[in-house]
Amino acid sequence: MRVLLIQPGKREKFAAPFGYVEPLGLESVAGAITDICDLDFIDLRFSTLEDLKRIVESERVDACGITSSFTMDYNQAIKAAEIVKQVDSRVFVFVGGHHPSLMPDDFNLPSIDAIVMGEGEATTRELIEVVNSGSDLAKVTGLAFRRHGKQLLTPPRALIHDLDSLPYHDSSIVEDFRRRYRLFVEKSVTSLETIRGCQFQCNFCSVWKFYRGKVRMKSPERVINEIKSVKSDNVFFVDDNFFASPRRADRIADAIKREGIMKRYLIQARSDAIALHPGLIDKWAGIGLRSAFLGFEKVSQCGLDAVEKHNSVQSNEKALEILRDHGIEPVVSFIADPEFQGDEFLLLRNYVKKLSLKLPFFTMLTPLPGTELFDSVREDLMRSDYDFFDLMHPVLPTRLPTKEFIRQFCMLYKTGYPTPIAFAGSILLLFDVMRGRLSFSDWREIVRDWRIVTTPEKYLAGLSTSAQGSKWKGQEIVA
Repeated sequence: MRVLLIQPGKREKFAAPFGYVEPLGLESVAGAITDICDLDFIDLRFSTLEDLKRIVESERVDACGITSSFTMDYNQAIKAAEIVKQVDSRVFVFVGGHHPSLMPDDFNLPSIDAIVMGEGEATTRELIEVVNSGSDLAKVTGLAFRRHGKQLLTPPRALIHDLDSLPYHDSSIVEDFRRRYRLFVEKSVTSLETIRGCQFQCNFCSVWKFYRGKVRMKSPERVINEIKSVKSDNVFFVDDNFFASPRRADRIADAIKREGIMKRYLIQARSDAIALHPGLIDKWAGIGLRSAFLGFEKVSQCGLDAVEKHNSVQSNEKALEILRDHGIEPVVSFIADPEFQGDEFLLLRNYVKKLSLKLPFFTMLTPLPGTELFDSVREDLMRSDYDFFDLMHPVLPTRLPTKEFIRQFCMLYKTGYPTPIAFAGSILLLFDVMRGRLSFSDWREIVRDWRIVTTPEKYLAGLSTSAQGSKWKGQEIVA
């Protein structure tokens, strides 16, 4: 049996400020099924739909698995599924990830045969075996599937208790695309997952909902084995809070030092974990910690409480101080609310200046489907096209007129990255291109993204491309 795994394509004319990280979820699924089928993979962010058609036609694909964890991938995932079915209607098409697991109704379409609900490794393996044998899909737990035009759900599958029991992810499937993956401006970054879930329950986050409020961790020994398998010099831990267990993080650092592993590490962490355990940063800085992504989110305590962050402004600033004491300038993210007016935007800009943040990152409050926030504001949404649920576009009514809100949002990026500094940065990145550390197409895309997030007219041009149709009440934005 031949299975094709698909990473959906990019949205043209939209900024991709995060970069293009490797599809670790598909690699994990690949590791779970590689011994029971022949595998193909295509990353449509760097390939064409014609390439997809050619693979389905020439390779005689039997089943297709498409990831749609990010809501903004929805339209491209559906487009890929429809093309597969058009080329060969007998191909069994299934999807998985956060969005389909939390919003299966969105995928109740003729082009989608089944949805892998929740963690994909065990469910996908059973699904492939059932499809190959022609057995009843109802035998597979943790599945949604179409029968006679209706969507049926099997009993939910229990979470995997022991993450060490998981097969190692199969990174070989992405080797043809690895040089294209980047995190912000960092190239040759390999992603690793060591924790699933988060013990906190921010109302804008879908992670804890997907993992049912549970947190599980791989052992330090398993983490070290995975790090050893990485060929590149840069490792990005995709865990939402890598320091969720300080003791475990401490043991991993000791093992890295003991093994003499020489790599650079990028993490995501909560500021309170760093503020409470400064010794962790001291230890990790000594073994290669290079960057950290911190979600400050708000500049005031009432703002943090409103999104149920369960953190403090003091912890944010203390973590920043600790990281800087060790020569680490973090990427710090903030959320702009649709309720913001000029004063709130000004307050945020002044706060960025006060802290002299070198790598600020700004997003808009976005009710991602499946989150508590989404459920509370669903009837108020004024934009239903999932392309715009990328944290960078307003999908809720803004107190300011849309054009002025966008202008103020772009000013945040202009404050964080003034034109002279941004221009100097683009020149420095050109040297990376000449040294082979960055491709010219990457450089061009980074410059393009900066222009989009600092130019209101380009933002508004993107808003006017909204797809037709509406899933909920509300009126589309007219730019």
